[in-house]
Amino acid sequence: MSQNSNDPIEDHLALSLAALERAVKDESLLAAARKIAEVITKTLRGGNKLLIVGNGGSAADAQHIAAEIVGRYKQDRPAYAAIALTTDTSALTAIANDYGFEQVFARQIAGLGRRGDALLALSTSGRSPNILAALTTARERGIVTVGMTGERGERLSALCDHLLVAPSNDTPVIQQIHIAVAHGICEAIEQAMMREAPRT
Repeated sequence: MSQNSNDPIEDHLALSLAALERAVKDESLLAAARKIAEVITKTLRGGNKLLIVGNGGSAADAQHIAAEIVGRYKQDRPAYAAIALTTDTSALTAIANDYGFEQVFARQIAGLGRRGDALLALSTSGRSPNILAALTTARERGIVTVGMTGERGERLSALCDHLLVAPSNDTPVIQQIHIAVAHGICEAIEQAMMREAPRT
């Protein structure tokens, strides 16, 4: 399977496969993913919560990841605390109307976030003003900041305690790597939390 086959589906799958193959060999990406799993596990084990933000497809990924944490990934186990700040249309529209779209996540973090929580910010570009504002607000409140971005998302690095960079600059492919890595992180969290679960 090769790119430029005149079949856009085949071309996209080839592009995605090549990026995933780069990701699985990228030691810095794997190390970042393991550290993120460790940080989120520590957050949840401490009785704190994971807040997740993103725009567009990354907003859908935020909801997806929150569902895996609150519900389950693969194992029946206790529910853990995760909230996608992309889902409350009343809050989103009121904040955007009153404070501007740049503040839609930051304002929610100011109200819901507490020291000891973690924020996962998904941004393929690393330049979205509302994501940067969210990370800034989280930092001010002592919330651990975690980012996922693409190769051009270097602006996030100054605001993230932990940053995972997908080896692509193609938005859909970056999103695919983010959700694939997030699934691995969810499994690592679940396994770690289950190992520590009290015996009954």
